[in-house]
Amino acid sequence: MKSNKEAFRDYLQLEKKYSAHTVNAYLNDITFFEVFNKTHFEQEDIEKVNYSQIRSWIVSLVDQDISNVSVNRKMASLKSFYKFLLKTKQIDVSPMLKHKALKTPKIVQIPFSEKELIELMEEVGSPVGFEEVRDKLIVDLFYTTGMRRAELIHLMNRNVDLSSNVVKVLGKRNKERIIPILPIVVEQFKLYLSERSSVEKIVDTDCFFISKKGLKLSESFVYRLINSYFSKVSEKVKKSPHVLRHTFATHLLNNGADLNSVKELLGHSSLASTQVYTHNSLAELKKVYTDAHPRNK
Repeated sequence: MKSNKEAFRDYLQLEKKYSAHTVNAYLNDITFFEVFNKTHFEQEDIEKVNYSQIRSWIVSLVDQDISNVSVNRKMASLKSFYKFLLKTKQIDVSPMLKHKALKTPKIVQIPFSEKELIELMEEVGSPVGFEEVRDKLIVDLFYTTGMRRAELIHLMNRNVDLSSNVVKVLGKRNKERIIPILPIVVEQFKLYLSERSSVEKIVDTDCFFISKKGLKLSESFVYRLINSYFSKVSEKVKKSPHVLRHTFATHLLNNGADLNSVKELLGHSSLASTQVYTHNSLAELKKVYTDAHPRNK
């Protein structure tokens, strides 16, 4: 018979359809709490804990200088676990019922400016050879589609349709969505495919983006690539694929796109997630308003 933790793992994988990375993070958090509970309260059965024991773990984590963001993530894991136990009638009341998340500072992602993107494209110029062509296409694709890093890495050959100028990506919780490609980027796709055919041995044949050894790209490689490219034109501290996704959304909103359309392009399940990007659009509107209103002359 499966333990509650094993059943919870299956629930996260099969019902919630979380990625392997997320499932491992949840289970690790629960395991750490089990160890803490056994060490400090000599109790192995975390199904029977009360909130004061959880509160003790929170205090212990904070005393170890673990950030409030990380503590909140661990508490989210516990909350999901006890919610699962409630759902499967293993417990009657969740010990997390009255838990309130620790306060965290709001982190505002600063997108790249349109000027920085123009400078970058001028810096890149006309790429030559497989790696340069591939790298430029990756930058172009992040900026013109807003796709996530994992979505780009796992893009399959069969899901690139250049006759219709679209790509199909697999987003969070295995949700598929179709994203249009700009004609100028379609030309980059064709150039990349031409260079890709020169790779001697392709191991991961289904993957669209590969290394010069024919392997699927790693997340760290893609992060380093974006960071390296944008270090040439931007002094922003954060230079990552996620900032490019943020830039995509902000630039669309600044140029008149409606929130619902941006939501669909990003693959968000609710408008609340997309509204995070509107603060930059509001800043742009305020600037236009201040510059243009007669009373401000």
